[in-house]
Amino acid sequence: MTNRILMFLLVLSIPSFAQKKDKTWRYLFNGKDLSGWKQVNGKAPYAVENGMIVGTTVAESPNSFLATEELFGDFIFEVEFKMDDGTNSGVQFRSEQRPEDGKVFGYQLDIDPTPRKWCGGIYDESRRQWLYPLEYNVAAKNAYKNQLWNTIRIEAIGSNMRTWINGIPCANIVDDMTPKGFIALQVHSINDAKDAGKKVWFKNIRIKTENLQASPIDNIFQLNLLPNKITEQEKANGIVLLWDGKTTEGWRGAYKDKFPEAGWEIKDGTLSVVKSDGAESRNGGDIVSNNEYAAFDLQFEFKLTEGANSGVKYFVTEKENNQGSAIGLEFQILDDDKHPDAKMGVVGNRTLSSLYDLIPAAKNPRGIKKIGEWNQGRVIVYPDNRVEHWLNGYKVIEYTRGNNIFKALVARSKYADWQNFGMAEQGRILLQDHGDKVSFRSIKIKILK
Repeated sequence: MTNRILMFLLVLSIPSFAQKKDKTWRYLFNGKDLSGWKQVNGKAPYAVENGMIVGTTVAESPNSFLATEELFGDFIFEVEFKMDDGTNSGVQFRSEQRPEDGKVFGYQLDIDPTPRKWCGGIYDESRRQWLYPLEYNVAAKNAYKNQLWNTIRIEAIGSNMRTWINGIPCANIVDDMTPKGFIALQVHSINDAKDAGKKVWFKNIRIKTENLQASPIDNIFQLNLLPNKITEQEKANGIVLLWDGKTTEGWRGAYKDKFPEAGWEIKDGTLSVVKSDGAESRNGGDIVSNNEYAAFDLQFEFKLTEGANSGVKYFVTEKENNQGSAIGLEFQILDDDKHPDAKMGVVGNRTLSSLYDLIPAAKNPRGIKKIGEWNQGRVIVYPDNRVEHWLNGYKVIEYTRGNNIFKALVARSKYADWQNFGMAEQGRILLQDHGDKVSFRSIKIKILK
C-alpha cells in the first residue's frame, strides 16, 4: 500500500515540474547548421562542430560577425561561450550594417580577456566606442573565467540595456539610439598573423521576446544617456536632477540673489553660456547651485564649441568676494586644441578634465570626443576627501583633499594666496561663464555618506 501511495505521488509531481519549466525561451541555433544566421563583415570562418558554433581568427580581416537574419527589439538573450587565450570577441545586439560599406555598428557586449578585464562592458561598435567600460563597475572585472565556459545574459527592454557574465551584473545603460537590430557573434580582427587559428565557441544560444520580466533593480552604476531624465534605478540609488532641464529653479548667479537676466540660455533641454567676448564671468556671470554639498557623486554632460573655455567648480563658498569667477576646485572644460589656456599652467594641468592649475588629467584617446559632441563628466568626492574626475567613462584624476601632496600643489598654483583653498567642509556647484558658448544638460547629483 505504501509503495502505491509513493508511486501515485511521483506521478502527480511530473506534470507539476513540467508546468514550472519556462517555455518562453526560443533557441536561435539548432545545433546542426547555421540556418537563420548569415556572415556580415570580415572573413573569419564560422563552422558547426559538436553542437557548437566555432569562430576562428584569420589574418588580414576586419572584425567578423555571424548575425541573426531576424531582428530583435526587446528581448532577454543568453549564450554560453569560451575562447582561446589571447583573443577577443563580443556579442552584438540591436545592431545594423552600413549600406555604403557593410560595416557593422551598434551595441556590443565586449568579451575582453586583457588585463584591464572589461568582459561584460558595453562597447558601441563603429560608432561611439566605449559606453560602459568596467571602470564604472570594478566588482564585475573578475566575472569572466578565462578559457572556461561562461554564460552571458543581455536584457534589452525599452531603452534599458543590462549585461551579466556568470550571473554577475556587469553593465547597465539607458540609451535610445538604436531600438532594434540583429544579434551577432564576433570574431575579432588580429594584429599579428601568429594569432591566426585561435577559436571562440558558442552554444545554447537562446532568446525571449514575450512576457519579459526585467531583473530586479541593483546598485551598480547606471549610465543614463537620455537627457535630463532620472530612471527608477537612479531614484533607488539616491540620484536626483540638480538642474530640471527646463527652468532656473535651484540655481542663482554667483554672488547674486537671483539667476542672471542675460548671458545664459535655456533651450531644448540644454543650459548654455551665451557667447560674448571670451572674458571670465563678465557677461551673465557664473551660476551656482542653491544647495551646498560635502561628499557627493556629480554627473553632467557638456558640449564645447570651437575654442571654448568653461568649467565646473565644486566647494564654492563665495566667501572670498573676489572679482571674476568665484573660487573653487575646478573640473576644467576646454577645447585643448584651439584655446591658449591648454598651453599654460604646468604639464597640462589646465587641459580638459584636469583639476584646473593643479593636476593634469590622464586622458585616454578613446575618451576624447569631437568638438560639438556631448561629453560625460563626473566628479566624485568621497567622505574621506578622496576625489575623482571622470571623462567619458574613464577616470582621469584621483587625489585627496588636504594631504601634503595637495597642499604642495596649491602652494605652487594661482590659488596659493587663498587661505585653505579647496578645503571647505561643503560648498556649492558652479557652472562657469567664460564668455564662450558651452552647453550643459543631465546635471545630476547623489549625496554620499
